[in-house]
This record gives sequence, structure tokens and C-alpha cells, in this order.
Amino acid sequence: MNILRNLLALIGLLALIGAAIGYAQFQSFAAKLDPEAFRVYQEVGGRFLETLDPGTALVRVEKVQEGLSPEEVAQSLKSVAVDLDLLFVGEAPFYKQVEAVTGEPYRYINFFSFCDARVGALMADYNNTYTAFMPCRIALVADPDGTLWLQMMDLDMLIHGGKKLPPDLKEGALEVSAALNELIERAAKGDF
Repeated sequence: MNILRNLLALIGLLALIGAAIGYAQFQSFAAKLDPEAFRVYQEVGGRFLETLDPGTALVRVEKVQEGLSPEEVAQSLKSVAVDLDLLFVGEAPFYKQVEAVTGEPYRYINFFSFCDARVGALMADYNNTYTAFMPCRIALVADPDGTLWLQMMDLDMLIHGGKKLPPDLKEGALEVSAALNELIERAAKGDF
């Protein structure tokens, strides 16, 4: 009986030591992350668990006000971008490419690219892989029923999802993210 009790006490002690080591290692790991990382992972994880779709979990979506045409929303995007100091760097009318390839009409899907060269340079200098996120893209998509949506990558994961960014890069990335969020909100209403 004493042997069993001592063995169980030893197992308990080892479990406590293991938990303390694990906790210390987790604290060391967590200290390296951006302070908002766990909030971002919780939000993205929540969207993923709700939809079981990783694309949906990582995308910000804004429904376009009824009555606005794709052309009006496109013009609004370009106009509001100027107001927000975002450079419009390109447009890729995907629906036209599909129509050219298939010979069939296709619903409206168009990609608009915007950039802040100063922040883009900071990102590229920080980590070359960040160039894969540039320029920032907004999709204007018509559902098969004609409902229009503005969609873009939620930049919170890029900004907060890992180790702490250098202060100047983080500040710039937060400014660009806020500008893009405002851009799709205003364009969804047809602002100019």
C-alpha cells in the first residue's frame, strides 16, 4: 500500500513539474507574440468553426447597398481610395476573362488592387514573403442572384497573428488596414 501511495505521489509530483515546465514554455512563447494574437486566432477560429471554410474565416465581407451597379461601386472604390491616400494600381475584370474563355456570359467578378508604397516597402524589407499580400486586393462579386459584395483579406492575421512587428511597420499596417476597411464600407454605400 505504501509503495502504491508513494508511486502515485511521485506521478503527481512529476505531473506538477511537467505542467510547470509546460506553463513556463507557453509563457515564453506567448511573450513573443503580438498582444492581439490570441484575440485574432479566437475570431478566425470562431468564423472557421461556424462555416468550416478557411477562406471565409480569413476574409472581410461587406454587402453592397441594393440599387448600386457594379460600375458605380467600382467608381466609388477608386474615388474613396484617393480620399484615403491609397493608390489604385490595377483592375482585373475576371468575368471578362471567363467569358472570353468559355464564350458564355458570366456573373460580375472584378478585382481591384490598392497600395500604400511606403508601407509596402516596409513590409518587403521586413520579410520578402509579405510581398505575396501586395498589392491589397478587393473583390467586387455578384452572387448568381445579382447581390453585390465587396470582399478582401482580413489583415488582422498578418498584423497580429505572429511575432511582434517592428513599431513603424505595425503602425503603417494598421493604417492601411483601417483605410481598406473604411474603403469597402464607404464603397458599399456608393460614397464618392
